[in-house]
Amino acid sequence: MPDLDPLILSRLQFFWVVALHILLPAFTVGLASYIAVLEGLHFFTGREVFVRTSRFWTKIFSVSFAMGVVSGIVMPFQFGTNWSRYSDATGNVLGPLMAYEGLMAFFLEAGFLGILLFGRRLVPAWVHFFAALMVAGGTLLSTFWILAANSWMQTPVGHTVIDGRFMPGSWSDVIFNPSFPYRLAHNVVAFYITTAFVVIGIAAYLLRRGRAIEDCRTMQKMGFGLLLVLVPLQILLGDMHGLNTLEYQPAKIAAIEAHWNTEARVPLLLFAWPREEDERNLYEVGVPMLGSLVLTHQADGVVHGLKEWPREDRPPVAIPFFSFRAMVGIGLIMLAVVLCAAWLWWRRRLDNTRWFQSVCIASMPLGFIAVIAGWTTTEVGRQPWVVYGLLRTSEAVTPSLTGVDVLISLVLYIAVYCLIFGAGFVFMARLLRAGPGEAGIAAPEEHHRPARPLSGAAGEI
Repeated sequence: MPDLDPLILSRLQFFWVVALHILLPAFTVGLASYIAVLEGLHFFTGREVFVRTSRFWTKIFSVSFAMGVVSGIVMPFQFGTNWSRYSDATGNVLGPLMAYEGLMAFFLEAGFLGILLFGRRLVPAWVHFFAALMVAGGTLLSTFWILAANSWMQTPVGHTVIDGRFMPGSWSDVIFNPSFPYRLAHNVVAFYITTAFVVIGIAAYLLRRGRAIEDCRTMQKMGFGLLLVLVPLQILLGDMHGLNTLEYQPAKIAAIEAHWNTEARVPLLLFAWPREEDERNLYEVGVPMLGSLVLTHQADGVVHGLKEWPREDRPPVAIPFFSFRAMVGIGLIMLAVVLCAAWLWWRRRLDNTRWFQSVCIASMPLGFIAVIAGWTTTEVGRQPWVVYGLLRTSEAVTPSLTGVDVLISLVLYIAVYCLIFGAGFVFMARLLRAGPGEAGIAAPEEHHRPARPLSGAAGEI
């Protein structure tokens, strides 16, 4: 058997697990907030279209939530099996943050999800609305704590190092580290955009089949109304996040831009083929001076090149270079779709333009692809550090681990995730094709049945 590098295989395994798992919060965080909005609109207006739509998406959310729980259970095992040195070194800082995520976020979501799913006829209407708010709040709290942990690894502050272990000194500095506000805002908005495109795409699918017309029109108007605000906002947040990264992780920016020499008035590369062994780019296509203007907000701004760092301290170049451009390119496509929707909406042709509904269907995966591309840019651009500037990835892997061990677990993880996600997606596809108010989603008489107090729960069961 050829020599298997446990470090490379461990990184591939972590990529496989996280890349699939992140698809679920990218969808459920925004979907939980959307359901809470629908429940609020129904509570205050009494319109049946909102409760039908809420029932429909709550079913989808519950399946996604279950998939996230099962796939998420696998992730902590890697920290003990593959990354024991990392766990030992960072456990005093990251352990409490992960515990807060479980105690404050997961239990909040799980506790109130039962009321949201089964309590419409058993609790007062305001309790059901409150449950929707708590589920949405739980998903946002989960995002808060996970990104606090990840951001500390990117810009570590508020700690001391004692005998090779990171010890927290100021929890406020650890949590609200320099990159955390930008990373949190950028990710939450990305999750909302991802969900909005899925909702719009499903509505377009049903509209083209002439089903649930009122519900789907409402979905698309709510979705595009949100995107008209969030897509331009995301461009602004991305720029702010980039400025923060330039300040605290300049090597990452140099890799993202495939920029080798420190100089002013650098071009913005639209395409290139980075060659790390030669420290240069082939086939460059760029806009003169625009790189300095975009990166530093000054036409003659100086941008640091990768040659300022030793080779062993540089991140890989090709992966973040291309993944970043994939993310930005998808963002521009999203902006074009949203502007086209605004024009059709103004012309009152949003829901009856067949070609545009096909565009909406094709746009459903764009948010997920952009999230994966952005996460890849962030994580690969941090290399060779797992805690930036302080702990190398090569020093974080379990010392006794063999390549065969990781290969076996990687194959098992691939099989388990294919089973989980395959079964979950098939089931969700059946629910999505049914549409709001169709068979398997909600009993028609439930829409008009008044809420009952908790004391009637035993009789209902």
